[in-house]
Amino acid sequence: MLHMFLTFDPCGPASSISVTASACVAAAARAAFFFFLPAMVASKRIYSGKYHCGFSCVAARVVLLCSFCSGFVAYDDVLPQSLPMDLYEIRRARLDVIAEEAELQELNRDMSSPQQSAGANEAARDDVLHNARIESDIDGTGNQLQEKVAEMENFAGHLEEIFLTVEENFGRREQHLEHHYTDVLQAISQRYDQRAARLETEKKGKLEALYAQLLACGHALDASKELIEEAKEVYRSQDDRLFLQAVVPTIKRIEEFAKEERDLTLATSLDFQTPPADLSDVKSMMDSINVVPAPSAPVINPQTANSATQTSLRVRWSLFSDDTVEFYELYYRPVLQDAPADSTAAPHVSKLKVRETHCTVRALLPGAQYELWVTATNTTGISPASEKALYMTVPSPPVIKQRECCICPEAALIRWESGNPDPVDSYTVEFTELFAPTGTEKGVTESVVAVPTCQCLIRLQAGQHYLISVRAVNIGGSSDTSEVISISTSGTFFYLLEDTAHPCLSISEDGFTIFYGDEELPISAMALDDNNFTRCVAVLGDLTPVRARHYWEVEVDDRTEFRIGVAYADTERNSYLGGNDTSWCMRHILTTSRHRYEFLHNGQSPDLRITVNPFRIGLALDYDRGTLSFFNVDLEQHLHTFRCHFQRYVQPCFGLDSPGALTIHNGIEAPKYTFVGHP
Repeated sequence: MLHMFLTFDPCGPASSISVTASACVAAAARAAFFFFLPAMVASKRIYSGKYHCGFSCVAARVVLLCSFCSGFVAYDDVLPQSLPMDLYEIRRARLDVIAEEAELQELNRDMSSPQQSAGANEAARDDVLHNARIESDIDGTGNQLQEKVAEMENFAGHLEEIFLTVEENFGRREQHLEHHYTDVLQAISQRYDQRAARLETEKKGKLEALYAQLLACGHALDASKELIEEAKEVYRSQDDRLFLQAVVPTIKRIEEFAKEERDLTLATSLDFQTPPADLSDVKSMMDSINVVPAPSAPVINPQTANSATQTSLRVRWSLFSDDTVEFYELYYRPVLQDAPADSTAAPHVSKLKVRETHCTVRALLPGAQYELWVTATNTTGISPASEKALYMTVPSPPVIKQRECCICPEAALIRWESGNPDPVDSYTVEFTELFAPTGTEKGVTESVVAVPTCQCLIRLQAGQHYLISVRAVNIGGSSDTSEVISISTSGTFFYLLEDTAHPCLSISEDGFTIFYGDEELPISAMALDDNNFTRCVAVLGDLTPVRARHYWEVEVDDRTEFRIGVAYADTERNSYLGGNDTSWCMRHILTTSRHRYEFLHNGQSPDLRITVNPFRIGLALDYDRGTLSFFNVDLEQHLHTFRCHFQRYVQPCFGLDSPGALTIHNGIEAPKYTFVGHP
């Protein structure tokens, strides 16, 4: 009986083996000798050497195969408890049997009597013939057993190769898994552990099945050994009667054993099954290594200075450097200042497809505000839209309101209107001095920049001619220049402020003559507001707000009662000019006997008499000296001078107390006698 000191752990690693080398060699040798000891041969020879050598190889391979199992199993756990448990005990038991057989043969010889010798000889001949037949049968059975042993030896070698193949396949499979999943091991570590556990379980099942088949082979070998031992005992029997009784059952058992079919096919397949698993998420992760991700949202840049014209915008944006983009789509639409609540009236969204990170949008409205956003696209998909940015086209050129501009020898007040739907950041006023004789430009253009409102006071040199234009500026850039106007600083030039005129007062088309008709308008027909004169039929002029010298002339009719002079801009509208402390004026009164002239301020006038009626009156205002002087232009005669340090800027004022007309002449150079000292 074969007994090996092996330890099997089903859950242990395949290579964990613990065998005492000397014990394995000794056990294998002894087991081989007693396992395959065929004693029943015709010549009564023991082919111990042949069978010992053959089974020594089998035993050695059994030891080697057991080392590949996932663990070692103690044969005490799998073999029947009735089998001998130690090889030394088996050997002692065999020697005792041999000694008993020898004593029994000797006793039988002593009991044989001489008278039985004749019958014994005849029976011996029959026994010899019968034994020859039996030996022939046993020899055939032994050959069959020898063939089966050779088959089992080959099968054991095949099992050894299978174990090695299983180990190699498992190693290659494990290496394959590690090689292909290393890059994404952290993301799929749990999935990898599951697959590895399933492979380990399958491996364990394969090895256990092979080991069970190996145990079955061992049981078959043990059974053949028992038959051989039993046949040996029968063969050694000296009692013919006992021999004949035992030999027939033994032969039948041998024949039955020989007829038994042994399953020599593998109990398991060599290949490992790959169980179906949902690896779609893992596949997507691995595919994503070579797949270009969809781009992130672009970042549209704020509008920079000088990045627009009246009808185009230069737009730029940026993107993360790692993103791959095939093209961009720029969306834009105008921003309506007074957009209706109805969403159906929303402005149309336009789109441009470009490949660069910049684009010029054309065919836009001047001075309009636009909302823009951009998306990026590649083979994978479209990015989210960028945040919306506001861009503005360059404004339209402003329009100078020449009727509202005023000039004096030292400065000019220029007014204009924007003409743009959206607010303008600032304005730039440009002026160029001209050569007086030829009217050509001197070549130097000066600018007043960052003007916040639609008017600008420009300091100039007296007695010169200038070309003036205006540009509107926003973040997109500067507009084209407005139409150029020409001005002269030789004298004071102003227009009348029509919004201050009394409703009964009319102003000529050129803005320099006022009329007061005979018909009186009813109060209900008068369109009045807080800025109109309501009691005095008068109007104010728009004088340049500069503390300098100003001069203008008024053409009068001696048949018309009038008031001319200056007043603060906020002078009372329901009082007469000169009748308050905010106005200074010369009044003409018609009487039945003569023409009377008064120089009124706060309702008071000095006692003066003018003998020659003036038809053209000159007014000279000098802020520095604090004087307002009146002159008879035709006679170059000084009429009167108000002396007052004006705390604020004053405006020319003109009024009619009776139907008639007054004509203002301005833009003329002041005569030399106007700003000389007067008493």
